[in-house]
Amino acid sequence: MLTIIITTLVIAVIGIVVAEGLVFTDTRFRVEVDERESAVRECLPGNNCGACGYAGCDAMAAAIAAGEAPASGCPVGGAPVAEQIASIMGVDAGQVERKVAFVRCKGTCDVTRNQGNYIGIQDCRAAALAGLNVADCEYGCLGLGSCASVCPENAIRVVNGVATVNRARCVGCGLCAKACPKGLIELVPESKRVAVQCSNRDKGPLVKKVCSAGCIGCTLCTRQCEFDAIHMEGNLARIHYASCTQCGKCAEKCPVKVITPPVNQ
Repeated sequence: MLTIIITTLVIAVIGIVVAEGLVFTDTRFRVEVDERESAVRECLPGNNCGACGYAGCDAMAAAIAAGEAPASGCPVGGAPVAEQIASIMGVDAGQVERKVAFVRCKGTCDVTRNQGNYIGIQDCRAAALAGLNVADCEYGCLGLGSCASVCPENAIRVVNGVATVNRARCVGCGLCAKACPKGLIELVPESKRVAVQCSNRDKGPLVKKVCSAGCIGCTLCTRQCEFDAIHMEGNLARIHYASCTQCGKCAEKCPVKVITPPVNQ
């Protein structure tokens, strides 16, 4: 009986010592968590895509709570999420527009020639490192689907040799743009439908030899625009989205129809 009592007392003492140790450790090493950080994290979509420039949604929430990132820093959440976070942080959300991916290439199998049947690794980055081009145009989409493989929303797929974006599914995370070794994919404001679907910077005659749908640098689009929203960058037309009113006149004038028209056309 005495043995049982002694054992019980020893266990009780050990329990008290351990409890006091835990209390001391918690007090000594406690990290205060900003309640706003947790609230902001609840608002973020949880994609952990890194499009915001941080390691994931947890890191983004911590940066916003610390005042190191803006309330509108999540490109996937867009305006609704920015407004929720701004309310938590007590700041102005500012003007935020959802962005979608746009592929600056129209070189499908119908308008450009393939150099042969590629049977290597189905990865654009591997092909680019090897210096391979599937089609004659060295600037064009390789069509091996690296962009599609990284898309978390299944919003991009290769159709007839060129990556195509489903704007309704795209969340603007930008992972496809990072995966494209030729830099053909960019994020554009959702409301901006007019865009130049080409990346070939060669002169017109050289472009026509490799792709019948490429920009030939004729400058008709720039002369048509009344708002100075489309400029020539070398031999390639590029649209300045901030100035573009989506009138569609440049698309109407383009002789090779490489400029996508607004929805109402």
